[in-house]
Amino acid sequence: MVKYLIGIDVGGTSVKCGLFTTEGELKHKWAVTTRTSDGGTMILPDIAESVKAKLWELGVAKDDVAGAGLGVPGPVGPDGIVSVAVNLGWGRKDVAGEFSELIGVPAVVGNDANVAALGEMWAGGGKGARNVVMVTLGTGVGGGIITDGKIVSGAHGAGGEIGHFNVNPDETICCNCGNAGCLEQYTSATGIVRLANEELAASDEASVLRNDEVTSKNVWDAYKAGDAVAARVVDKFATYLGRALAVIASTTDPEVFIIGGGVSNAGQPLIDAVSAVYRKMAFSACKDTPIVLAEIGNDAGIYGAAKLALDAAAE
Repeated sequence: MVKYLIGIDVGGTSVKCGLFTTEGELKHKWAVTTRTSDGGTMILPDIAESVKAKLWELGVAKDDVAGAGLGVPGPVGPDGIVSVAVNLGWGRKDVAGEFSELIGVPAVVGNDANVAALGEMWAGGGKGARNVVMVTLGTGVGGGIITDGKIVSGAHGAGGEIGHFNVNPDETICCNCGNAGCLEQYTSATGIVRLANEELAASDEASVLRNDEVTSKNVWDAYKAGDAVAARVVDKFATYLGRALAVIASTTDPEVFIIGGGVSNAGQPLIDAVSAVYRKMAFSACKDTPIVLAEIGNDAGIYGAAKLALDAAAE
C-alpha cells in the first residue's frame, strides 16, 4: 500500500521539502539551496536528486510514494503550466511534467500562496474547514482561496492575488505590480513602514517610533504600548485589510479567514483590529466569519504541496 507523499515549497533562496504520510503526518523535512543561475535550469534537478537521496537515506521505496506536490512563486494555469516565475528565472515551464520525469513519481504543481492556504486548511488554522481564504502579510501580500477543498487558481493562475486589490484609487505611487493603490502598498511589512513614516512626517507629535528605525514590528510594539501615532497607523492598516476581507467574503463566503506571514507575528491585537473593521463592512450573512492566525508557519507550503499530491492521487 502506498504510504508517503512529498511536499515541496520552492523559494527564491531555498527549497523546503517534506516527507509525509498519506494521513498528513510530517515524518521528515529538509532544505535545498535554490540555484537560480542560468535561468534556474538546475533547480528541479537539484530538488529531484535531494529527494531521491533522502528517500534512500530513510529507507523509503519509490513505489511507496503516491506523488509529489510543488508550490512555486508564480501563476499556475489550469493545465499545470507555470507561466512565469521571475524569482527563479523561469519563463513558461511544465514544472510538474519535468519533475515527474526526474523523480519517477507523479507530480503536481500550484502557486505557492495557494498551496500554503491548502496546507493551513489541511493541518493549521483552517483544519476541519473546506472553504478558506488565507492572506499572507510579508514583504508583499499574497493569498489563497480554497473552495470546497480545492484551490481556486482561475483562468490565468491569478486566483487569490489578494495583495493587488485596488483599495485606494487616489494613490499615485506605483505598486511593484505596475498598478497603484494595491492592498500590498498598505498592509505588507513595507506598507506599514510607509504608513508610519507618513504619520511621523505629518506632525511633531511625540512617539516612540521616533527613537529607532521604523519597522513593522516596532509599529506593532508601539501600538501595544499605547502610542498614539502607531494607533493611527494600525487604524489605517486595519481599515484597508478589513475592507478587503469584506469584499472577499461577499465573493467567496469562506468558513474562516487565516492571516499568516511575518506581519501576523503581531498576534491577537492585529486580529482584533482587523476583525472590528471587517464586522462593520461585511455583508450580514458573513459578519461572523472568524479571522484567525495561521498555525503552521513556514511549513504551510510543504503541507499544502503534499495535500495537492494527495488530492491528485485520489482523482
